[in-house]
Formats: sequence, structure tokens, C-alpha cells
Amino acid sequence: MNRIRSVSFAAAGLLVATGLTGLAAGTAQAADVNVARNGGFENGLSNWSCSAGSGATASSPVYAGAASLKATPAGSDNAKCSQVVTVKPSSTYTLSTWVQGSYVYLGASGTGTQDVSTWTPGSGGGWQKLSTTFTTGANTTQVTVFTHGWYGQPAYHVDEFSVFGPDGGGGTDPGPVIPGAPAGLTAGGATSSSLNLSWSAVSGAAGYRVYQDGVRVAELTGTSLTRTGLTAATSYSFQVSAFNAAGESVKSAPPVTATTLPGGGNPNPGVPRHAVTGYWQNFNNGAAVQKLSDVPAQYDIIAVSFADATSTPGAITFNLDSAGLNGYTVPQFKADIAAKKAAGKSVILSIGGEKGTITVNDSASATNLANSAYALMQEYGFNGIDIDLENGLNATYMTQALRALSAKAGPSLVITMAPQTIDMQSPSNGYFKTALNIKDILTVVNMQYYNSGAMLGCDGKVYSQGSVDFLTALACIQLENGLDPSQVGIGVPASTRGAGSGYVAPSIVNNALDCLTRGTGCGSFKPSKTYPSLRGAMTWSTNWDATAGNAWSNAVGPHVHNLP
Repeated sequence: MNRIRSVSFAAAGLLVATGLTGLAAGTAQAADVNVARNGGFENGLSNWSCSAGSGATASSPVYAGAASLKATPAGSDNAKCSQVVTVKPSSTYTLSTWVQGSYVYLGASGTGTQDVSTWTPGSGGGWQKLSTTFTTGANTTQVTVFTHGWYGQPAYHVDEFSVFGPDGGGGTDPGPVIPGAPAGLTAGGATSSSLNLSWSAVSGAAGYRVYQDGVRVAELTGTSLTRTGLTAATSYSFQVSAFNAAGESVKSAPPVTATTLPGGGNPNPGVPRHAVTGYWQNFNNGAAVQKLSDVPAQYDIIAVSFADATSTPGAITFNLDSAGLNGYTVPQFKADIAAKKAAGKSVILSIGGEKGTITVNDSASATNLANSAYALMQEYGFNGIDIDLENGLNATYMTQALRALSAKAGPSLVITMAPQTIDMQSPSNGYFKTALNIKDILTVVNMQYYNSGAMLGCDGKVYSQGSVDFLTALACIQLENGLDPSQVGIGVPASTRGAGSGYVAPSIVNNALDCLTRGTGCGSFKPSKTYPSLRGAMTWSTNWDATAGNAWSNAVGPHVHNLP
């Protein structure tokens, strides 16, 4: 963090006491300052020079503030980024920074004495501090400080770069000022035990503090929070402040009041009343490659796609595609799951997909699925699983597997399903049977309203995909044949590239949601009643959404969260 210049008055106070105030004023020494400029990379690459265009700023991950340096080595370039700092001769400086990545170096050259460097072979998926010291020569007034990676290694990140020592006269960054109060605080997504809070980002803020009924209850860097553990049918008042190294802002005003639902208003209290689900790709198929930390906050449930089959029938494992995901490591992945969960999100493991070969067709394979899924939940921190078996399923044994998993994981388990349209045309189909069999522990069924032909709606009429009627008339089948509205979601592609067919504009999705929950925005089909507790929407995938500039989540996410 940038620091404000300060003066030590300890010596001055002593000299005042002895009557030598003139000497004190003339000899008091200024404290060390950070002679590096733009060490937090908040101003892009200003003051920095990176080799072969290897450097850029990134909004994630960051150690503090809103940006970090991302530098990408090549086969013949180590992605060196450097800055010339103005120093004082015959002085000692402490050089330090926070890094993330493999084989990241920090150093100084042209010191006039002994040039220095230090490095880390890897940061274990999180930020690690590098630090060293150097002493300038008797005639040295400028030193080059630098960081670099290693040839052919993945990109590395650097943040909060500092060179502390005597002021060499080259100037320093201005110290931070207290940020303004956050605006746009809203509270929604009520369940019987939780409320979703969100607010607008504040320039210059390092983080935010949330106050509930006047008492601080959370401190975080993001701009949204799910408050859990609340009492049913109870009103709460919320305010938010912003803070940085300079201090804390005033609280947002006026306070925002929201009320939790009566008891039993949400089958799974760990998921918002209205939720957005997004599938995250553990592979590179031309969509934007993401870390879990890159997934926007609009997504409440993130389904990691996909689990892998093993040689044991029914059993699953998970293999992170680090090579395809630009060097994303397992420790980073686990840390990102933990961070999403801390932000009130659910991260689950999806089983199946277009090429999934997992089969559960007897008691042994059902037990294997439950045991292996629970083991992965414990190892990685997943909140639950998603069933996306496109080769069909056996309702009897899948029910057995999911109930066995529920017995192990407890009531916090998140179970979602993503059947194809044909699988949900009748309660006699295997998928529909399974959903009804586990209704008491099921979170949501996000049927895939895409890659489908025309289908029957609940009124017996045929509807073609790509229309609001297709979404509402097919959802009606589930809503009128046993599933609770809170267990029904609308699954659509995030962009035209996300599926072979069936893409609909976000505005059509929002119209369908309004039609089902409010009775407005309908096409030719209008349900006989409304379903205000409809869970929300799903998309394939967060990666295709990112490829299209997050247009889907930016439009559908707020709409879902503001449903009645």
C-alpha cells in the first residue's frame, strides 16, 4: 500500500524538554518513504517497463486495491518488468512485493554496491511476499528495481511493490484518502435464514464493512454478501462503509431494511431464494479460459464441469486441467472454492455432460458414487453435486446414491440437475422420477432448453425452442407435476456459441421469468397461476458468458435476484 510521509517527533520531544528546540527542528529525520511509483498498478503500467510487451494489468487476482501486474513469460523471454527509482547515496532500502505464480523473481541492479535478487519457486496457489535489501553506493542516485518470471512458465502476478528507504528527492505517490460512502445498497433474495446484500464499488476502497442493526458483522473486499444465520420472519437494518489505509468512510445512508421469510421458505437455506447457476468449464474449447475467481458475483451456484469416471462402476474423481487452464493449480483452485463459499456462493461438481460415461445401475455403483462424491467434497470443498447425465439414468439407483450422499453430507448439501427437455416431458421419465424421489433434498432442476427440437407444453400444444413460450410452457410441466417452484430453473446458453441451437436473448429469459413469477411478459402461453418462488435461471457456461462480455449474467443475474 502507498504510505503517507510522516515525521518522527520522538527525538524532537526530547530536545524540546532540554531547551534545544532549534537543534531539534534542524536535525529531525523523516521516516522512510516508498520511492517506487505506482506500486499497486492502479494506474496501469505507468512508471513501469515490461519486456516484449509481456506485461499488463489485471483485475484478478489482486492482493490489495483494484489491480495487479500480470506478466507472461515466453520461450525466450522471462517477462521482466522494471522501474528506475530515485535514491539517496550511501543508504539502505528494503525492496518487497507480493507475488503469485511459479519462479517469480524480485531484485535491484545498478545499486553501486552489491546488486541483489530473491525468488520463489511457487506460491502454493496464494500470494507470497518476497523481500530483500540493498545499499546504495556513495554516488548512486538511481537504481533499477525489477521483477520477472522464468522462460516458458505460466503468467505470474505482482502487487503492492515497494522500495522503502530515505527519500531520494524523486517524489512518491500521494497517500490514500478516505473513500466515500458506498451507494446503491440493496437487500433481497430473502430466505427464512438469509438475505443477499449488494452495493456499488467505491474508488480507492481497499474493502468494505457491513453493519447489521448498527453492529459490524463482516469485512470483505467484494461488493456483495449473503448474511446467513438470521431468524425467520424478522426485519434487519443494514449499512455499508468503505475503508482503506487512510481510514473508514461514513456509513451508507439511509439504512436499508429487509425481512427474512417465514420458516420453511427455502428448501436449501444455503442457496438464495432466487439463484443463478452457471457451469464453469474445466477445459478449453475456445471459450474464455477462467479461474473460479474470475466467475462474476452474479452466479450463486457454480457447477464445475465435469467429474471423471474411474474404473470402479459409479465412482467418480476430478482432474483439474491445469495445462488447458493456463497453469491453474490445484491449490489455487481449492483456495478459489473457499473464497467463493466465503462470499456466500455454492460450488458444486457436475457429473456427466455430453461425453460423460458414468453409470449407476445397481446398489454397488450407487454406493460408489455416494462415497466418491463425498470424498471429493471433503478434498476440494465442493458444496454438492450436479447430475447432468445425458445418456439417461436409473431412477431407483440414482435415488439411492443421492440419499446416501445426503446422509453423509447433511442438510447443507446442494443437489442440482440439468436434464434435457425430453427427460422432463413426463413424471414417468427417469430424470423426473429421480427429482420427485428426492424432492425433500433437491435444490433445483435447471432443464436445458436448448439443443432440442419442438416439445409439448403443459397445455398439450407444441412449442419451438428459442421463444418465451417454449420456456414457460415446458417449465409448467415441472411446476404442475410435483416439483416445488423453488426447485425449477430455466437453463439456456450464454451466447450463440454456447450451444448448437436454442439460444435466446437475455430479454426473452427475463420475460419468461416474469411470466412465471408475476404473470407479465408472457407470449401466447400464459400459465393459469404464478409461481413467485421460482428458483431462477442457469446458463452454459460462465466461460461462454465471459467470451460475450458477461452480457448474459449482467442482464439475467440482477433480474433473477429481484424476482418477488
